[in-house]
Amino acid sequence: MISNSQDLTINKKKYKADVSPDMPLLWFLRDIVGLTGTKFGCGMAQCGACTIHLDGEAVRSCVTPVSRAIGKKIVTIEGLSENGDHPLQQAWAEVNVPQCGYCQSGQIMSAAVLLQEKPNPTDSDIDDALSGNICRCGTYLRVRQAIHTAANIQKSSVSNAS
Repeated sequence: MISNSQDLTINKKKYKADVSPDMPLLWFLRDIVGLTGTKFGCGMAQCGACTIHLDGEAVRSCVTPVSRAIGKKIVTIEGLSENGDHPLQQAWAEVNVPQCGYCQSGQIMSAAVLLQEKPNPTDSDIDDALSGNICRCGTYLRVRQAIHTAANIQKSSVSNAS
């Protein structure tokens, strides 16, 4: 067990990590904390449904042990924005990306890191960054369109703030 003195910071809140250090972070998020937006897909880091941010990096929570997250900043889809108004969340709705929706939180979390690193991504940048996020419904073209839309929303937000 991880000692009671070890905390996890998830979406700016502290949680006691009184679990096995080898427990996948996904199960801590879903079963202990109750944040079910992060999905279980394959359990092998192959599908991307469980993607979260760990200190700003997109990681697969299904294979990330809780011990790796101690002392780091964890952000889930629920913590991406306070009101669901992140540019990607706005663009996802505007472009009507989801069909079944199962992969969408992982797609959005991967795309958020991409937009931080490349605010104006090319189609190739998007394809590369999201190549590990599988969508059984095949909404890849709408995902790409939504990321371009989010990049434009982000740009206009920055220019309006100046």
